[in-house]
Amino acid sequence: MTHPLTPPGETPPAEGSIAEAHQERPDGDVWDHPYFWLGLIVLGSVIVAGYFVMRILDL
Repeated sequence: MTHPLTPPGETPPAEGSIAEAHQERPDGDVWDHPYFWLGLIVLGSVIVAGYFVMRILDL
């Protein structure tokens, strides 16, 4: 017996699988914006560096 061909982009059925398909998370999650987090890290680094520069210039 031949198996029917699976169209491109679809997953063929697995034998003995009882699991259901998982739901994909929607776009726009908090980790989908790396430039925001990078900006916060850079801003924090500049503030800390500025603190030490001001302490050096204050002496």
